Amino acid sequence: MTPFHLIPQALTPAECDALIAFCQSAPMKDAGLVRQTTAHQIRRAELSWLDDLPQASWVMDRMMRLTAEANREAFGFDLTEFAESAQVARYGAEREGHFDWHSDIGSGALAAKRKLTIVVQLSDPGAYEGGTLELRPDSNVRQAPRDRGTAIIFPSFVLHRVTPVTSGTRWSLTLWSHGPAFR
Repeated sequence: MTPFHLIPQALTPAECDALIAFCQSAPMKDAGLVRQTTAHQIRRAELSWLDDLPQASWVMDRMMRLTAEANREAFGFDLTEFAESAQVARYGAEREGHFDWHSDIGSGALAAKRKLTIVVQLSDPGAYEGGTLELRPDSNVRQAPRDRGTAIIFPSFVLHRVTPVTSGTRWSLTLWSHGPAFR
């Protein structure tokens, strides 16, 4: 199985700018973990949920299409739905924004059904330092590309993290697809 699948230019720079602007125009919430728990030593970021931003409804359609294509090309998982809203995360240096090693499969009703995770790099790579998305699908750590608009899709059970942002701000879009439990 492929540890991850890349889609260059999943979003254009103008689409990335628009999505960031939509999120900046509304209050963002402190990022939590499954079941709305907060643990800043694990995750420190702010979130916007796209369900709360009607002007961003086009994003779900695009991400669903890209995920379906990637699944056909690289994974072949049984996918049945997109049961959660997409989220845009802001990792700012003023808070040492980060997300420690974790997988996206959890004990919550929806988190338990996550099959694929898609993350799109919204920020220009020169807009921040640190903030690297790292994946550990096996004993090797791999860095996700920082190219603006690039999507990386990986099985939701893969360990990954965002290293602390030391300068500037990193913006990313994340969405999960769902299906029956892995067997």
